[in-house]
Amino acid sequence: MDRRWDDCERRCPRLGGPVTFAYCRDHGGDRPGAPCGKLLDCWWERFDVAAYLQANLPAETVAKLLQREPRPKIHSLLEMIARARQDLDD
Repeated sequence: MDRRWDDCERRCPRLGGPVTFAYCRDHGGDRPGAPCGKLLDCWWERFDVAAYLQANLPAETVAKLLQREPRPKIHSLLEMIARARQDLDD
């Protein structure tokens, strides 16, 4: 896998702080190692992220990213609230 972009950083609109491309590539999906659904939206200005993904990820994963419809913001907010409550209970 091509790792030349792994250390590049940008502000994550979901987390509110800086993240690396490697983090976005490996920590955004429903299962470990899956890319964030906003990967293309966030990184397209830095480099040809679509070409990178096509060259480095399985075709099925790339197709899901390219065809993904954005989730309503309320879903993300509810998930964040649930996680915060769980963290408080722990």
